[in-house]
Amino acid sequence: MRHRRRRGKLSLPSAHRSALLRNLVTSLLDHELVETTDARAKELKRIADRMITLGKRGDLHARRQAASVIRTREVVSKLFVGLAERYKTRPGGYTRVLKSRIRVGDAAPLSIVELVDRAAPGKTPEPTPEKKTPEKKAPEKKARTKKTPAPKSAEPKSPRKKKAAG
Repeated sequence: MRHRRRRGKLSLPSAHRSALLRNLVTSLLDHELVETTDARAKELKRIADRMITLGKRGDLHARRQAASVIRTREVVSKLFVGLAERYKTRPGGYTRVLKSRIRVGDAAPLSIVELVDRAAPGKTPEPTPEKKTPEKKAPEKKARTKKTPAPKSAEPKSPRKKKAAG
């Protein structure tokens, strides 16, 4: 019996499934919006909500647990600095799954998974601290001169060489 076995297998081997979900969670937390199939979206929601809860906890053990799932250090720091502050007062439910469309190639139902308090496309998001890099001047391009091809002779060249008589 499958009592308390909610986890979906997604018709994938376990290593492939875990890699897929880790990549999806990393993309979701980085871009705050991902489009995927319905079954993958439901599994992604569970893991992403757990990662944001770890970010709200904020201790070293939570950071290491999140880093074991999330692929890049930049997204881990965004989770523990930016997203943890944003969802500090929210008790749960950090993501939403919206049914989107039917994929043309295989007629799979697609969904959009997004973070709840995500900035709308028309609005400007909150400024995040970025590293300032010194501006570099572009090197000046030298004027190129075109090489003119040699004038073609009036006689066409034949592919075969003729033997000299003698």
